[in-house]
Amino acid sequence: MKTIAIVAGGPVEYYPDLTIYHQKDTVWIGVDRGVYHLLQAGITPKVAFGDFDSLSETDRIEALKQVEIVYPYPKEKDATDLELAIDWALQKQPANIIVFGATGGRLDHGLMNVQLLIKSIHTSVEMWLIDKQNKLTLKQPGRYDVKQTRNYHYLSFLPFSSPVEQLTIEGVKYPLQNETLTWGNSLCISNEIVANKATFSFTDGLLLILQSKDEKQ
Repeated sequence: MKTIAIVAGGPVEYYPDLTIYHQKDTVWIGVDRGVYHLLQAGITPKVAFGDFDSLSETDRIEALKQVEIVYPYPKEKDATDLELAIDWALQKQPANIIVFGATGGRLDHGLMNVQLLIKSIHTSVEMWLIDKQNKLTLKQPGRYDVKQTRNYHYLSFLPFSSPVEQLTIEGVKYPLQNETLTWGNSLCISNEIVANKATFSFTDGLLLILQSKDEKQ
């Protein structure tokens, strides 16, 4: 299994065009209202998770009857619907997990959803949160490349743990050599790739990598 795409129930205005990511071998998961949004985009999810409390009874019945596998959960539980879906997806050991509908709306959910990236950090799975303007992933120490793309002009690095040690960034407008990055430090916000690719490396800590489009796009 190459890619599992998970659509949560965040505000639809933050969604990218989901059909761009709709490949033949992609397994789609709808989380709560994300099931409805997937169907509206012309994509039928294979799996659905949630308490579905954000759907009317009519929409819930109509949406879920089109899904092959449904995992219903009570409204009162110890994990969010999205966390349950990510845990299921990680057990399938795909190459990639991409999550949509996880940003915008309530800040408590948005911040928690960013933290969910840590679930993949010690696996072989690469996990991304993607919305209309941004894509975000989490890396452990090592050396990595980021390809230049036409749409994503800005490249930012934020410490997920503090400190991030010996951060080096090359192939960018503002290169960096062996810098220590700590919480509350905006040094690595809004860089730009100026070569075919950017390369970054660090020796300790956990680092969030955020690629962003211009607001006008």
